Amino acid sequence: MMQTLGFVGLGMMGLPMLENLAGDERWQILAYDRSPAPFERLAGHPAWGKRLRAAAGLQELAACDTVITMLPNSAITNAVVLGGDGQPGLIDLLESGAAIVDMGSSNPADTRRLSEQLAARGLTLIDAPVSGAVAKASTGTLAIMAGAAEADLRRVRPILERMGAAIIHTGAVGSAHAMKALNNYVYAAGLLAVSEAMVIARRMELDLEVFTDVLNASSGRNVASETKLRQFIIPGTYNGGFALALMAKDLGTAQSLQALTGVQADQLALCAELWRQALAQLPGGADNTEIHRFLAQRTPATEPA
Repeated sequence: MMQTLGFVGLGMMGLPMLENLAGDERWQILAYDRSPAPFERLAGHPAWGKRLRAAAGLQELAACDTVITMLPNSAITNAVVLGGDGQPGLIDLLESGAAIVDMGSSNPADTRRLSEQLAARGLTLIDAPVSGAVAKASTGTLAIMAGAAEADLRRVRPILERMGAAIIHTGAVGSAHAMKALNNYVYAAGLLAVSEAMVIARRMELDLEVFTDVLNASSGRNVASETKLRQFIIPGTYNGGFALALMAKDLGTAQSLQALTGVQADQLALCAELWRQALAQLPGGADNTEIHRFLAQRTPATEPA
């Protein structure tokens, strides 16, 4: 019998992830989002109206075997799962034995608490955050971290494999969200360093394309230098596909892990503070690559004496 999946959250990442998932004929999929915009695009999908259709509300997901959530933070995820304001959540709607896969970047402490609440109702939670931005979401080649018991991961692995090229079992529930936050800290620090170096290089009137080649052939190479400089920063398009606000949120999550462990992490503190300042100063909806714009704006317009 064909499984029925639910998918909640059709934003910049969720929509292309769903499109890849719907390319597999093994599942019927009910998609839910409060905005009508993603469904205008989904209307052109080959599975639309056949194996893929819109759910008018969460109540329609009650018969799903597995529900994927791709939402911005723990608070929104908890609202969908636990309900509130007199509205039922997935915890009230799904039948015992169903699974929820949180593919957003939630706080691991919240994830563990939510897992306990769901387990008391006979439901399973798997945290499966992703890395790779819109480009890899579109091609189904995301890196997916999965926090779950082995048996629970086996159950949802075929689903995850439709959206990702690398499925990495990180350990127990909550471990994937912790690793995602720390991964994003390392990326954010690298992008910050590359952006500062680019501002200096521009002020020195160095050839920025050649400087990018030097970085990528040398020890300064990182993901930001390889996939952000020439693509989004040098041309000034700043459309890397990941919101600066979400990066700032993930750095806050990393800081909560630092506080929990008592580790001295001065670079994390500085990095997080700079991203918070950028979030406060840049227009709403800024892309993560606009950290470069923020740093450039902090640089005096005149040459130093």
